[in-house]
Amino acid sequence: MIELFISAFTAFFVVIDPLGCAPIYAGLSAGASRAQAISMAARACVISAGILLVFALFGKQLLGALHIELDAFRIAGGIMLFVIAIEMVFEKRTQRREERAEKIKAQHAETPEAVVDDVSVFPMAMPMIAGPGSIATIMLLMSRAQGTEQTLGILGAMLLVLVLTFLALAAAGPLMRVLGENVEAVITRLLGVLLAALATQYVLDGIKSALLS
Repeated sequence: MIELFISAFTAFFVVIDPLGCAPIYAGLSAGASRAQAISMAARACVISAGILLVFALFGKQLLGALHIELDAFRIAGGIMLFVIAIEMVFEKRTQRREERAEKIKAQHAETPEAVVDDVSVFPMAMPMIAGPGSIATIMLLMSRAQGTEQTLGILGAMLLVLVLTFLALAAAGPLMRVLGENVEAVITRLLGVLLAALATQYVLDGIKSALLS
């Protein structure tokens, strides 16, 4: 039981990569207040837990009923991540957020802080956290589970990684603010390039797996 829990925890931690998600989330949530950033981080992790739980219990039946292969998730997730990466590199998201804030401020005298893109569902919950990799991992581990005890161990490992992911996301914003706006802009662009590479790898893996199957 302990060995299974450690194995599942390691697999989820590597696939979800809380430390890798944190700086990307900091860039996506730039401009949000501390409370808003924490709220979105919590919502992203709760939604991710729900998605992974559904696939853990009903994943094989759901995909079979819809005639959808996991490779389709890899390709679709890669394309969505690539779009986000482009916006990060060229600061399209920042520009759009500022324009929307100015427009609403002029119409309703609201502060720009109240106008923030909600990134909790997309792209953080899906496909960043509960993406093709983590969905494939939970489905594979659950297919090997024998009995209620092992099933609970796998789900416990998943939830622990999601808790660590929330803590990493919640701490990312203040750390990036300490580094300063210029450093944050450079890091955001760099992470955008890395995210584009990751997205491309998702697509390539999906195409490769589909061709070889």
